[in-house]
This record gives sequence, C-alpha cells and structure tokens, in this order.
Amino acid sequence: MPSNLKRPIVIATRESRLAMWQAEHVKAILQSLGHTVQLLGMTTQGDQILDRSLSKVGGKGLFVKELEVALSEGRADIAVHSLKDVPMDMPEGFELACVMEREDPRDAWVSAQYSTLMDLPQGAVVGTSSLRRTVLLRALRPDLKIEPLRGNLDTRLRKLDEGHYAGIVLAAAGLKRLALTDRIRHNFETDQMLPAAGQGALGIEICTGRTDLLEALKPLVHSRSWLAVAAERAVSRAMGGSCSMPLAAHATLSGQVLSLRAAWGNPEGEPSLVTAHISGQVNDLQQAEALGNQVAADLKRGGAH
Repeated sequence: MPSNLKRPIVIATRESRLAMWQAEHVKAILQSLGHTVQLLGMTTQGDQILDRSLSKVGGKGLFVKELEVALSEGRADIAVHSLKDVPMDMPEGFELACVMEREDPRDAWVSAQYSTLMDLPQGAVVGTSSLRRTVLLRALRPDLKIEPLRGNLDTRLRKLDEGHYAGIVLAAAGLKRLALTDRIRHNFETDQMLPAAGQGALGIEICTGRTDLLEALKPLVHSRSWLAVAAERAVSRAMGGSCSMPLAAHATLSGQVLSLRAAWGNPEGEPSLVTAHISGQVNDLQQAEALGNQVAADLKRGGAH
C-alpha cells in the first residue's frame, strides 16, 4: 500500500441494498489491491422523501449531498455512486476520481403479466418517476397511463407485486447487480429506450486534492467507459441537465470512434422526440465532452430546451 495511505479507506454509501452492493464491490476490489477498507452507511434526503418526484424536491443531488458532507468533514474518504445520480457539475471541492467498467446500460421491462411493453392493453398503468422514461414511453405508447414510482429497487418491485402497475421500467444494471435478472421480462434495446447519461456506470467521488486516493483508485478506472459517460454527461450539462430534464444520452465506442445519440421530449406536450446523433474520434475526455456539446447544440436547434 502507498505510504501516504496508512489508515483505512472509508467508503460513504447510501444504505439501500443496491448502494451497499456497489460499496461492497468497490471495497472488495480495493482490499484485493492490499488496502484496508471500511464502510460508512448513511441515509440521504433522497432516500427519505418518497411522496414527491425528485424533480420537484431538488433533483438527484439529494442522493449525494450527505455523502459529500461526510467527505468534507473527513469522516469518509470516497463515495461510490450510480453515475446517473451524480449531478453534472460537481460542487466546488469535489471531483470524480474514477469511472468503473460499465454494466448493462439498458432499461428493463418488469411485469408479472406482460412480456413486453407492446403487449399491454390500451390505458394500462406503467410505473416510473423518470421524466426521461416518461417521454420515451409516451413516444412508444401514447395510449398508456404513466404513474409515479419512487423508492429503492425493492420498494418499486413490491409496489409492482401489489398490483399498482401493469409493469414498471427499471435500470437493467441494478437488477443484474442484485441477482434479480429473473424479474426482467425484456430488455429495451437502446434504439427503443435511450438510456440516461451515465446509466449502468459507477463513479467514485473524492475531495479535490486527494492525490493519494487518485493513485489508489487508478486500477479501478475503466477509460473506455469514462469516455462514453463523459460525452453523455456533457450533453446533459449543456442542456442544464438534472432529473427534471426529460433527456436521454447514450454513447458507444468502436475502436477510437465514439458514437453518441441523444433524445429530448416535452413531458407536457405531444409525445414526439427531438433527437440528435454524432460520431467522431476521441482520445481523451475533452474530445468526448466536445462531441457531447455538439449534440446538445443540435438538440437545441431541433427545439429542445
């Protein structure tokens, strides 16, 4: 272990089952590299407010704020996040130190009765609190009734099982990480349901200036995943992105060529989407972000706001 990391690395994490899995995953990798690691479990404001949509109460940053306080007070060294929950602009004093190899970025269809979204009868109720998923679902099936669905993964599945919804849409990555793939009836291909920026990727946040942690986390970095999510997050940032933004962005890499697609929809208006696509060679994060900015400009020219 590096001499400047004598004490244990403390990971701040939310206490939901998925967040704990993610923190334990990082802990196991760091321990395999010779580090001593401890977990600091915390309940965030985002976990406590379940009766309103995130877009109305402050956005997905509510899931990371308490963890950042623990970092700034020195009670924790790193925070492990689902990257799609991390605000596009990091607060002053914090930085994204690492993006790990991405899991499946797709959305999953979960239903007791219906194999696919297209099998639903007219007017059926589908659960999601994501504005992105809402506009994409309405574009695919404008006849359906989209109802709010908040809570952690287990809570959402329980609400489905209680019969509140004909089906729900969840991130495939979370279901796979918790060994719940048997709940997936169908994975939406990305040309059907474009994922959220960063979906399926884990990001590790630290206080700026912790070069000891940057060094310790280097083996966990997956540079190709980071390039892809950097492009996606740049689209969202340029659009003023938050969870109140009905925006999808997804990038793939083939060799050094990054292909980036994005879609924006009006949650109140007609179920039509503004889309944009670009491909270009990328060698670093700046080039990836530049492509993201170009896609955002194309969306705005197409009427997205």
